[in-house]
Amino acid sequence: MSKRKVKDAPLPVGTCISEVQDILRKRLCHQQLPDTPEGVEAQHKHLLELLKRTAVHGESNSVLIVGPRGSGKTMLLKCVLRDLLEEKEVERNLLQVHLNGLLQTDDRIALQEMTRQLHLENVVGDKVFGSFAENLSFLLEALKKGDRSSSRPVLFVLDEFDLFAHHKNQTLLYNLFDVSQSAQAPVAVVGVTCRLDVLELLEKRVKSRFSHRQIHLLSNPTFSQYLERVQTQLSLQDDFPDKTFAQDWNASVKTLCEDKSVEDALQRHYNSSKNFRSNHMLLMLCLSRVSVANPAIKPADLLEASKMCLIDAQANMLHGLSILELCLIIAMKHLNDVYEGEPFNLQMVHNEFKKFLQRKSNSMYNFEQPVIMKAFEHLQQLEMIQPVDSFSVKTQREYQLMRLMLDNTQVMEALQKYPQCPTDVKQWAMSAYG
Repeated sequence: MSKRKVKDAPLPVGTCISEVQDILRKRLCHQQLPDTPEGVEAQHKHLLELLKRTAVHGESNSVLIVGPRGSGKTMLLKCVLRDLLEEKEVERNLLQVHLNGLLQTDDRIALQEMTRQLHLENVVGDKVFGSFAENLSFLLEALKKGDRSSSRPVLFVLDEFDLFAHHKNQTLLYNLFDVSQSAQAPVAVVGVTCRLDVLELLEKRVKSRFSHRQIHLLSNPTFSQYLERVQTQLSLQDDFPDKTFAQDWNASVKTLCEDKSVEDALQRHYNSSKNFRSNHMLLMLCLSRVSVANPAIKPADLLEASKMCLIDAQANMLHGLSILELCLIIAMKHLNDVYEGEPFNLQMVHNEFKKFLQRKSNSMYNFEQPVIMKAFEHLQQLEMIQPVDSFSVKTQREYQLMRLMLDNTQVMEALQKYPQCPTDVKQWAMSAYG
C-alpha cells in the first residue's frame, strides 16, 4: 500500500519541468516520428505497399516523392521504413543505401558510398571496372545469397534527387532505373525532391526507364490547422509521470493558443511560412523560458520568442555601424526617395551628406574623401549596397552605380534602436527631403 502511495505521489515541480523540456526537445529538435503521419495517410499506404512488394516479393520499383521543403517528405519515408522493418523477414533481408545529391556530387563518389554502405569494400578490392554499369552489376551480384538463386532486395534512397540529374550523362540514374526496370535484382529506387518539374530534367533514355510513379506532398494547412498543430506540439501525452501536472500544463497550452495576441503572432509566422518545421524554433525559444519560477508558457513568452524569430538580420547589422556609415545610409535613403529607387554612386551620396552637414548638423565635422570611400566600401562588404553592374571594371569607384539593399522601414527601425544616435541625424532621417 505504501509503495502505491509513493508511486501516485506528485513529482517535485523541478523534476516535472525537466521531464517536459526533455520530451518537447526530442519532439521539436530530433524530429521524433509520429505514430501515424497526419494528413498523408493515402501517400503512406501507397509507398508502404510499393516498398513491401520489393522487400517481400522481390519486385523492382521506382518512385519519386515530390513536395516543397518542410512538407514532410523525409518524415513520410522514415515512417514507411519504420513500419516496413517491423516485419522480421524484411528486417533480416532488406539492404538500404542512402545517397544525397549535396554530398555525392559525382557518380564516382556515389559508387564509393554505395560500396561502403553495402559493406562490399573487401569484395571490390582493387578491381578495375570498364564502366559504371559493370561496377553496379558486380555490386548487385555480390549481394546474392549462398544458393545464388536469389538476391537480397536493395532500397536506394536518393535525397535531393534533382541534383543527381546534373551528373555527367545521368549515368547513376540511368543504371539504377535500368536495373529496376529490367528486374536484374530486386531494387527499389526512391527519389526525394522539392522540384515539381523534376521530370523535365531527366534525359529521354533515363525517363524511358523510370516508372513515372510520383507521390506528391503539397503542404498547405489552414490557419486553424496550423494553430491546432502548435497546440499538439506543446501538449503532453497521457503517459506523463505526473498526471496532475500534465493536465495543468495542457490546460495552460490551450489557454495560450486561445489568446488573441498569441493568435496574431502565430498568424504572422503562418503568413511567412506555412511549413511546421519553421515554427519549431519559435516553440523551442518559448520552451527555454520555462523554469520552476515560470512553470508554463505565457503569452508574453511567445510574443518575445516571436520577436526574436522575426528579427531582421540586416536591420540588426545597422546597430554596429559607425555614425559616418549610418549617415551614408540615410543619404542613400533620401536619394532613393528623390529619384524613386534609381541607382546612385558615391559622389551623389557624398554630395547629399555635405548638404546635411552644411544645413543641419552642429555635432559632426566634415570627413575627408578617403575616409568616406572606406566607409562606402565597408557598406558594400556588408552587402547593404550592391553594384548594379558587376562588370563595369573601367568605371571609377566614385561613379560606379549602386543600389541600397535596405528599405526605408528597416533604416528607420534600426535608427530608433541605435545607441546614442545624435538627434539631428535622427531628424535628418525623418525629414521628407535630404
